[in-house]
Amino acid sequence: MNPSWFEPVRAYCERTDAAFWSEPVNAVTNAAFLVAALAAALTARGDRPVLALSGVVGVVGIGSFLFHTLANRWSMLADVIPIALFIHGYFGLALARFFGLPVRGAVLGTLAFAGLGFGLSPALDALTGRDVAALTNGSADYGPALLALLGVGLALRRRVPWAGRSILATGGVFLASLAFRTLDARVCAALPLGTHFLWHALNALVLYRLLAAAALFGRR
Repeated sequence: MNPSWFEPVRAYCERTDAAFWSEPVNAVTNAAFLVAALAAALTARGDRPVLALSGVVGVVGIGSFLFHTLANRWSMLADVIPIALFIHGYFGLALARFFGLPVRGAVLGTLAFAGLGFGLSPALDALTGRDVAALTNGSADYGPALLALLGVGLALRRRVPWAGRSILATGGVFLASLAFRTLDARVCAALPLGTHFLWHALNALVLYRLLAAAALFGRR
């Protein structure tokens, strides 16, 4: 493996050196994803797409734990790739289940959504003349996911009011979790622990709520 993959990465307040347990709170709070994965799997009651995405949530927790302990470039990929898989997997499931799109339509819609995700940050950089990802501590990369939650929730409010309300409320929780993720880089002097651990806790809740809504919708 290329030696650069082992280059240390210090991305959050809590980390002060390259030691394995330099981020104990950020590392341990990844257990929230494992709890969310188990709870979602139990809620699924044999719903295969929900069960599959529950497994992805568990992998999110493992990947994030690796990044917050090993803190190098390859473990950063172990952190972000499962998150991307969940975002796009759930978006495709939402198109198929909530809106009744055929598989081909859901796949094409998900590919279009992925294209939006890849293009949003460069577009914002060009529009503002600033590195938006750096300004937001990388949280801008989750902008498409937030927009998707709000869009799906609003679109569902008339068709299936309870599902629309649930998704919109989950979008609110996700917005709060993004705020804590963004603030982490700005509060280090006043709060050395940082706020990234709250992103873990709230984001685990977001993922569980999304899967629970999909499972309940499928049963109805």
